[in-house]
Amino acid sequence: MKGQRSATPNPNHKHPKSTKSITISSTFKQTKKTLISNIPKNLKSAKTLENPSSPQQSLNWVPLNLSKSELFLPLTLPTGQTFRWKQTGVFQFTGVVKSHLVSLKQLDNGNGDVVFFVHKSNDEFKAREVLNDFLNVGISLSEMWATFSASDLRFSEVASCLGGARVLRQDPVECLMQFLCSSNNNIGRITKMVDFISSLGEYLGTVEGFDFHKFPSLERLSLVSEDELRAAGFGYRAKYIVGTVKALQSKPGGGAEWLVSLRSLDLNEVIEALCTLPGVGPKVASCIALFSLDQHHAVPVDTHVWKIATRYLMPELATARLTPKLCIRVAEAFVSKFGKYAGWAQTVLFIAELPSQKALLPTNSETPQKQKSVRTKVKESGSYGHLFGSKFC
Repeated sequence: MKGQRSATPNPNHKHPKSTKSITISSTFKQTKKTLISNIPKNLKSAKTLENPSSPQQSLNWVPLNLSKSELFLPLTLPTGQTFRWKQTGVFQFTGVVKSHLVSLKQLDNGNGDVVFFVHKSNDEFKAREVLNDFLNVGISLSEMWATFSASDLRFSEVASCLGGARVLRQDPVECLMQFLCSSNNNIGRITKMVDFISSLGEYLGTVEGFDFHKFPSLERLSLVSEDELRAAGFGYRAKYIVGTVKALQSKPGGGAEWLVSLRSLDLNEVIEALCTLPGVGPKVASCIALFSLDQHHAVPVDTHVWKIATRYLMPELATARLTPKLCIRVAEAFVSKFGKYAGWAQTVLFIAELPSQKALLPTNSETPQKQKSVRTKVKESGSYGHLFGSKFC
């Protein structure tokens, strides 16, 4: 074997850990501080969450057969694709998929394996099935990222440190309503608005102080007035939500079926169809297309994604002003570089720019000047959510 000096093992020789194990261990240690600091006050103490009490330990956690390289929860659930999942432990998140209330937890066991627990479901087998669908488990990150890393230097720099950042496949109605709330908004307000809408659905249970509900149907949402939404703090977005619900209900077969049918169309057709709904522009439409409609090459473009593109893909346009036409060029540049999963690549490159993830990256992954620029211009960490106040195409 290559590198083997003797057929007789040396009892004093210490075998080094694999690069993969070091990366996973390092990621867990560096991410743990951030996760503990993000735990809401209404939860148990950080010490208790690090060493769960017997009731937590007695939960029947089931392996999801996904390791950290295929799904890293802190880089997937709280990064702005969805606003319905709550952090209920250091490496634990709880949410609702369809009518199933489930918790996901990342084990600090060397591989970073993911396990799940079903708190409430009429069919636990079905719960796993819809959870796998929600997590897009049929798509291999390892294969995809190997291809991306071979074709792009920046991606290869961040890929080993930000493994497991997976794009979700959400229910289209749920995704649409969440991103209507995101327009010119911040993460805190978006979450409050989404919580209000969610509370209109069937109550499923409480986990670590958080109430969870099945997402309300269009029929239930149609009973909510614009005045009620404004009173709940939705502002001008109230009219868009009310208008969109009415528009969806007028679609042949119902709005939910119409949205699902968009999964079979080309991306341009999907964007055009979504933009007929009140309050939906190209940027929000691209988010919905990527996160719920199987349009894996959709690239949501705002001023922050523009900066990423001009820094790594299109430096010749660094001094240009972002316009709708340039938004299209940016999306095309991502697709040209990364192909049919360009939206997944853009998601990872975006996460790499968040201050909360900088500690996970190699110190030489950017020049000091570029690092200063990112820290200055992106002031609040955590997710796509805090960037929804920026200019969109």
